[in-house]
Amino acid sequence: MNARLPTSLLNTQQTLGQVSQAWDNDLVKQLSDYIAIPAKSPMFDPDWAQHGLIDTVVQNAYDWVQAQRVAGLSLEIIRLPGRTPVLFFEVPASSGTSTNIASDQDSTRASSQTVMMYGHLDKQPEFTGWRADLGPWTPKYEDGKLYGRGGADDGYAIYAAITAIQALKTQGAAHPRIVGLVETCEESGSGDLLAYIDTLRTRLGDVGLVICLDSGAGNYDQLWLTNSLRGMASGTLKVEVLTEGVHSGDASGLVPSSFRILRHLLDRLEDSASGRLLPASFHCQVPADRLAQAQATAAILGNELYKRFPWAHADCGGSAGQPMLPTTTDPLKALLARTWTPTLSVTGAEGLPTLQNAGNVLRPYTAFKLSLRLPPLIDAATAVAELKTLLEDNAPYQAKVTFASDGGATGWNAPSTATWFEQALNQASQDYFGAPCGYIGQGGTIPLMNMLSTGFPKAQMMVCGVLGPKSNAHGPNEFLHVPYAKKLTAAVAQVIAAAAYV
Repeated sequence: MNARLPTSLLNTQQTLGQVSQAWDNDLVKQLSDYIAIPAKSPMFDPDWAQHGLIDTVVQNAYDWVQAQRVAGLSLEIIRLPGRTPVLFFEVPASSGTSTNIASDQDSTRASSQTVMMYGHLDKQPEFTGWRADLGPWTPKYEDGKLYGRGGADDGYAIYAAITAIQALKTQGAAHPRIVGLVETCEESGSGDLLAYIDTLRTRLGDVGLVICLDSGAGNYDQLWLTNSLRGMASGTLKVEVLTEGVHSGDASGLVPSSFRILRHLLDRLEDSASGRLLPASFHCQVPADRLAQAQATAAILGNELYKRFPWAHADCGGSAGQPMLPTTTDPLKALLARTWTPTLSVTGAEGLPTLQNAGNVLRPYTAFKLSLRLPPLIDAATAVAELKTLLEDNAPYQAKVTFASDGGATGWNAPSTATWFEQALNQASQDYFGAPCGYIGQGGTIPLMNMLSTGFPKAQMMVCGVLGPKSNAHGPNEFLHVPYAKKLTAAVAQVIAAAAYV
């Protein structure tokens, strides 16, 4: 149902002031402490339960939320056997106590629907290439940026969510019932999440709005709503030709190189000249509304869509003194390439010695970790099965070829935007950023979103986050842009307030 929103939902100056004070006086410190804990996701720390670091960050977040004493909030840590823990909180709906905010007599309030807020506390591994004075577990706050692994992806979410709710309570604003779910295996594909959603289904209620704080921003100048996410299929492709390494001078030319065979197999999947994935089933047509939004976003961001990345030869010039170029410099094509185009990345290798230890040996095997990004409308399970068949069948030289899948996650395409939601987003963006809300697809994957769209097909989805230009989630020098996070937190509070009048 669409309703006319009140002209004044919150005192914007007071909201931003309260939120900014919380970030400056408390949240930066809390997140600095969080960054210092290497709470890596189970995929990267199989012994996470014994190490206890995930439990530590969950307990720290729990203690902090309890200390905020948000009126009516109940909070618990939930643990299912053999699974990573989750934080779950609930705040009952409120009709508000303010006499000067949202007093429009034609507005109606309904508390039957629920706002669900989401984040995660697990992290990606260290990676290499950090600036000399930075590190993944050594937080540093500099020029409004909080550097370190996980602060922006996605440790800030629970802290920002509670801060936004507290701002509503301070002003006595009306708001719907709010629940929060913070998981700890998102970076491993959210394998435990569905079990918790099933366990909590009756407690989640009738979810009318999802606020996911685990996405990105096209710039730091306006509120950005994510309107699509790519899916993912990943696994390890291994080619074995020998039981042990042999002298390369003795065997090469007769024994085929495992690397060459692997390269040949990848040629079945990808055109190495262009990077285009060859199976037609891995592609889909971009919906008309997403294409229109992409055109508008391309006009806003222009060449910043590709200049934002840390190119190796951006400053010193590439071959023949020319700067290194992306696959396309057309803004629209660049945007679609990273949001609606399937792509292959090799994210790890095994069977290769370091350069220092590389002798004249023909290696027995080569293994690559493959990460395949899928367009939002492609079913991941089907893609994984097709990928395995494509790579394993009819191996050259009858080499032993195996593709061990890590599973897949289907992408997500946002539902049609309700009038009230669009109005609320634009108003919040204007109030706190001085610019209208932007819409952008993201190339990453958030498995929860497809689950929630299936489970709550009528819900509006506010998928947003602080991962803007050069924030470099998963890579070196990851940072959280604190000035943007302050405005985003305030904007989230205002959208929640708007949901009370739907």
